Amino acid sequence: MLTTFAQVPQGFTVHSAATAMTFPAGEAHIKTDAAEGQTPLYLYLTGADANEYMSAAMWIDYAHQGGHEVKALIPYLPGARQDRGNPFGAKVYANLINAMNADEVVCFDPHSPVMPGLVNNLRVVGSESVIARAVRKHLPGYAGVICPDEGAKARSAVTAQALGLPLFHAAKHRDFATGKLSGFTCEELPAEGRFLVVDDICDGGGTFMGLAQATGLGPGRLDLWVSHGVFSGNAGQLTEAFGNIFTTDSHPGAANPAVGARITPLISHLI
Repeated sequence: MLTTFAQVPQGFTVHSAATAMTFPAGEAHIKTDAAEGQTPLYLYLTGADANEYMSAAMWIDYAHQGGHEVKALIPYLPGARQDRGNPFGAKVYANLINAMNADEVVCFDPHSPVMPGLVNNLRVVGSESVIARAVRKHLPGYAGVICPDEGAKARSAVTAQALGLPLFHAAKHRDFATGKLSGFTCEELPAEGRFLVVDDICDGGGTFMGLAQATGLGPGRLDLWVSHGVFSGNAGQLTEAFGNIFTTDSHPGAANPAVGARITPLISHLI
């Protein structure tokens, strides 16, 4: 979803002198027949629709021709999980973002350092302070943070430190012959208290369901934070394992009603 803001503080009112449109042949364009003087200074772009990236590039060109700078707030970097292999998806999407020619790009909790290294004029916002605010009222009951796998180690560690909680580690095991997950393990957990699993992306939720089973805990003692809730496929099953599911509005899938996640708006954190 693409949203444009002339001014972001004080209620995040959306207004602009221009409106996005598409020509009958399919090309993106900006219609500017309204009163001038309300140029978009911020773009908030969620999801991975390439058409919306084209519209965003048109917005930025329109603003630049008016002498304005534009910040592109792109909390979910599309292609960040495609950070190796052939095709090199992270580079392809980074090239698309760079072609928008934003004066600054702001992302939130990227999957790995690979794609951020490919995006020009990028500022990265970490997740730990956002998590701390999102779970504040639940914090007194937490006995620790659970790191789900090796890839989440750094993210989980800074979150546990920010929350003042101990960190516990889980692991997922892969059958190298087939590439499929073969099981999950988790170190021994205290007998009392709730635990918060922390990771960056949740797609269909299968990995988190396997992790929950490995902990031996149910929704009465297990919560989940994911920075980017894609929540596709069978993600609704997460409610069977996690009492509270927290995410942000970085991806349109966050609003999946089958999951019922508690959604934190990110705009104020990215400005």
